[in-house]
Order: sequence, then structure tokens, then C-alpha cells
Amino acid sequence: MRRVGFLLKVRPDRIEEYKQIHAAVWPEMLNALSAAGWHNYSHFLRGDGLLFGYFETPESLEAAQAAMAVTEVNERWQTMMSPLFELPEVGKADELLLPLEEVFHLD
Repeated sequence: MRRVGFLLKVRPDRIEEYKQIHAAVWPEMLNALSAAGWHNYSHFLRGDGLLFGYFETPESLEAAQAAMAVTEVNERWQTMMSPLFELPEVGKADELLLPLEEVFHLD
């Protein structure tokens, strides 16, 4: 399994909305993530909106993203979620993840 850590930035004025949405993620989105190889997936959010995400996948980040990109539910989810993030003018959050290099792992 490959471990993937990434950063995103939630707009500070949208943090509560972001939390509410993630308290009830659509079942079809959860199923699509699992089918696309996203396992042990977590988000950690700092008070200023800095988001650290983590998941494990049998492939690479790119392969996991590609598997989600072909799903209809991902398009709907990203369209709904994009306004909650500080993003450049072009792109969706799932395409603009800032991956982090793993430098230590305790097995």
C-alpha cells in the first residue's frame, strides 16, 4: 500500500460548512472512493482552514485520482466542494492536491 498525504486550504469562512458536509458524505461517494482504491482516508483541519488529508492506495496518487475522475459522483462532489476551497481560478480541489513527501513511517 502506498501512503499519500496532501494539503489543501479551506476558506476560513466556509470551515463549518465543510465540517457539516463531511459529517454526512454521500454513500455513493464513499463507495466510489473505496472502489477507486482510496483506503484509510482521513482529513485533519486546522482552525485557519489548513487541511491535511491522508489515504492509502495500492497504486499511486495519480492512479487513485484517475480512477475517481471517471466517476459521475466525483464530478458532482467536486462541483459542490470547489467553492469551499482557496483554489486558483482554474481547477478542482481533487486535481490540485499538494502531495507531501513521506519522510518517516513507524511500522
